[in-house]
Amino acid sequence: MALALKRPGVLPGFGLSMGLTLLYMAFLVLIPLGGLVLFTGARMTLAQLWQTAVVDPRVVAAYRVSFGASLLAASLNAIGGLLVAWVLVRYDFPGKRVIDASVDLPFALPTAVSGIALTTLYAHTGWIGRWLEPLGIQVAYAWPGIVIALTLIGLPFVVRTVQPALASLDQEIEEAAASLGATRWQTFRQVILPAVLPSLLTGFAMAFARALGEFGSIYFIAGNMPYKTEIAPLLILIRLEQFDYVGATGIGVVMLVAAFVLLLLINLLQAWSRRYQD
Repeated sequence: MALALKRPGVLPGFGLSMGLTLLYMAFLVLIPLGGLVLFTGARMTLAQLWQTAVVDPRVVAAYRVSFGASLLAASLNAIGGLLVAWVLVRYDFPGKRVIDASVDLPFALPTAVSGIALTTLYAHTGWIGRWLEPLGIQVAYAWPGIVIALTLIGLPFVVRTVQPALASLDQEIEEAAASLGATRWQTFRQVILPAVLPSLLTGFAMAFARALGEFGSIYFIAGNMPYKTEIAPLLILIRLEQFDYVGATGIGVVMLVAAFVLLLLINLLQAWSRRYQD
């Protein structure tokens, strides 16, 4: 029996493709991040890094704002994103394509533009802020404004992650549960939620990671008050403007470690999601 000839691939072979991939990733990711770590190791000891980037009160306050607001925004997106994905998958209505396209708008919109828009809306003279101020609710230049900005830029990650899981969920399973006497809440809790939970957790982690490194949309609406509404990325910029390169690099290394941990978590969740679906 004659051996079938192996058809050449469209792209170059594995060796050349892998070499170009490693070169591309090295110049864009590995070398800059490796340089950051090497710069930190050359300029400061672990004790200095701990003092300037971990236990400094102003830095700790900035971490608290960044991580706390990101966690809250990702949690809101987990709930709201699941609802938006459910509506887009299960219902047909006028304007559905417009809403579906609007979900991706934060991907294309410059974050500074979204920050200016939110500040215009929620400032004390804004369309919404003028109604909230008499009630004693301050959104712009306060913690709630940061959460709203981070919720805006993180919503697409949850929606686009959960949508395929909902679309692949057979509605006959829900009908079978209803025929067995399950209530709507029982069907959601015992049938729908377990099926979409891996995708939902992945979207949550991606939204949290995206919010943690956000700068542009928060800069205008936060007010940037030290110990109150100052975020870690802004503090890095302030350190650079003060020519405190060592302090800025130390904070950058801490954020880099946090990003790697989140990346590992996202990959583990995606692996769990594929194993669950199989």
